[in-house]
Amino acid sequence: MIGESELIVNDDGTIFHLHLKPEQVAGTVILVGDPGRVSMISGMFSSTEFTVSNREFVTVTGSYNGNRVTVLSTGIGTDNIDIVVNELDALVNIDLGKRKILPERRSLRIVRIGTSGGLQGDTPVNSWIVSRKSMGFDGMLTFYEGLDGVCDLPLEKAFREYIAWPESLPRPYVVDASPLLLKKFSKAPFIQGVNISAPGFYGPQGRVLRLGLALPGLNDRLEKFSFGGLKITNYEMESSAIYGLSRMLGHDALTVCLLIANRITRGANESYHAEMEKLVHAVLDTLFE
Repeated sequence: MIGESELIVNDDGTIFHLHLKPEQVAGTVILVGDPGRVSMISGMFSSTEFTVSNREFVTVTGSYNGNRVTVLSTGIGTDNIDIVVNELDALVNIDLGKRKILPERRSLRIVRIGTSGGLQGDTPVNSWIVSRKSMGFDGMLTFYEGLDGVCDLPLEKAFREYIAWPESLPRPYVVDASPLLLKKFSKAPFIQGVNISAPGFYGPQGRVLRLGLALPGLNDRLEKFSFGGLKITNYEMESSAIYGLSRMLGHDALTVCLLIANRITRGANESYHAEMEKLVHAVLDTLFE
């Protein structure tokens, strides 16, 4: 039995942070960072079953073109992803009342739709980037057993050597997207690449305001890095943990991001909401085609 302090269940039978019950989670889960984006996506549903919110975690489950789907906001960062993915897995694979792991495992399709900053000059603002692999700068996944078993170790080694990665920073780790989901998003206008999940928006992504950087010039080196024909295409802040935890727990995960800025060309689209709606429709249609 899992201890009460390890798996906290609210008085109404919902899981601690997400305030969800097992029957409220669809087999396909859309993750977004911004709680406001949940209402935009659920507005595309033909019907909704319920809406629940707690802190930055807002969830709606409903129907899109006859397919049951859950959309859930995570807030920003891999620390929140640690909560979200573990609690989603517990909802479908643990009996919350008995605090026992269920004998039959259930696998979710978890797709993050987010915004991102580009790191290649040939990926213009408003591009749709599918993360074939996600590289974590955050170190969160290193707290779990079995990290090496889910990582692309040759790419990691080549990256650390190319960048001259200092031992004072967390080890970058690289995890693949779900092959099943990646195949669905293999055609234009989707562009496949490698994203970096940074543990912050400013220094960890090479931005300088009043503080200097431990790795000055990192973005220039990221632009030039290549391994096995793959290049690092974009920054965001959640995917590495989604990919790593999902792979460890047996779920299929994929991230699709709208480039709202390009760090190389310095272009940006501050009014990107119409483009995001186009991307959401395209992702949902591709998932359920």
